[in-house]
Amino acid sequence: MSSIAISSILVVLSIVAIIVLTSKVKFSVFGSLFAVSLVLALATNVPLAKVVDLMKTSFGNTLGSISFIIIFGAAIAVCMQRSGGALSIATHILKLAGKNNARPAMAWTGFIPGLTIFCDTGYIILSGIARSISAKSKTPMPLVAAIMGSSLYVVHCLVPTHPGALAAATTLNANLGLLVLAGVVFAIPGLLAAYYWAGFMSKGQDYAPAEVDAETEALAQGDLPKFSHALLPVVLPLVLISISTLLTTMGMKDGAAVFMHFLGNPPIALLMGMLCGIWLLSKHGGKKGDFTNVLEEAIVKAGPILIITAAGGMFGAIIKETGVGKALGDALGGASVGLFVPFIIAALLKTAQGSSTVAALTSAAIIAPSLATFGLDSETGRMFAVLAIGAGSIVASHANDSYFWVVTKFSNIEMQQSLRVFTTSTLVMGVVTFACIWLTSLFML
Repeated sequence: MSSIAISSILVVLSIVAIIVLTSKVKFSVFGSLFAVSLVLALATNVPLAKVVDLMKTSFGNTLGSISFIIIFGAAIAVCMQRSGGALSIATHILKLAGKNNARPAMAWTGFIPGLTIFCDTGYIILSGIARSISAKSKTPMPLVAAIMGSSLYVVHCLVPTHPGALAAATTLNANLGLLVLAGVVFAIPGLLAAYYWAGFMSKGQDYAPAEVDAETEALAQGDLPKFSHALLPVVLPLVLISISTLLTTMGMKDGAAVFMHFLGNPPIALLMGMLCGIWLLSKHGGKKGDFTNVLEEAIVKAGPILIITAAGGMFGAIIKETGVGKALGDALGGASVGLFVPFIIAALLKTAQGSSTVAALTSAAIIAPSLATFGLDSETGRMFAVLAIGAGSIVASHANDSYFWVVTKFSNIEMQQSLRVFTTSTLVMGVVTFACIWLTSLFML
């Protein structure tokens, strides 16, 4: 048996080991990634003298590339939660839509804040409003939960203001500005698919609307920020990034464009969003020392995500060093199947071990050496490769995914109901999203 075949088997076994350690043994995710990365490096053709340096460098590089974005994104989430900004967005959308349009209201309620807020945090923040809307409109709670959960989840997996898409983009050296725009565009058909599928799976079922508590009702009726003010921390970063991308596309890189490119750099754009969030908080329940308190809470929230994401980058670097990715490219070479490979790898990893971030990181590391073979070694090709990985990392959220339990528990619904409606919606959403990405790539690659 050749050395590359042995390395391939060891890579598969290492992925299985992470799944078993995290889901069955309930071992620390970081501990599992570190231990498996070390064992894989020692067991394959990575030179012994290079092992520790490779692990440290890859861990640090991943951390350095995503840390500011994740910390500032977490800070925006804290501000939106404390100020009532997220609740303001939800309440205003429902008022515009009307009680008879609770379903589309829930979709946009999750989609807009989800552009910069992590899906689990966003769902926790908005779950009270979701239950209130379910009770007022008499819409079954499992359906409301699936729609809002999917709307937060799809942008979390596709838009690189979130760790998985961001790490994949960094690994494949893709254009972040283009990815933000493309991620938002392709998230919409995926969300529509999940929206209609959730309705189909709820039809004929004896699912009850939520029973809203008095505290949540009072909060929803309270003195919330204006809708336009609440949107600012969420929308401003996207606008700045979009302007920078547009200027780049037009070839404008000098003069005043330099300043706009600086503001449109994702860490700076999210910093601007965070400052808007601080301002929003100061107007609604804020007090002296909020800036420090928000940053401290954001760092506490972001810390575990940063460490696990960096450890996933380290694991991906070890896999890359084994040469398995290049061998996979040689075996499955050809632009005709180029986008299917990252999608399938990410989907299998996500479904098996539960983390969209780890699935995206590992998939990017596996295909990185083979981009040229797949016909994806161009700016547009790298963008589509990351999008395909993002679509794969959507498939499918179930019992081994912490977000599944956030949606289930904060909605006060049964696990079987969540599996039937929410989990199947994420499966359909991932497949439809990829289909749209692949069809578009036929005209652009």
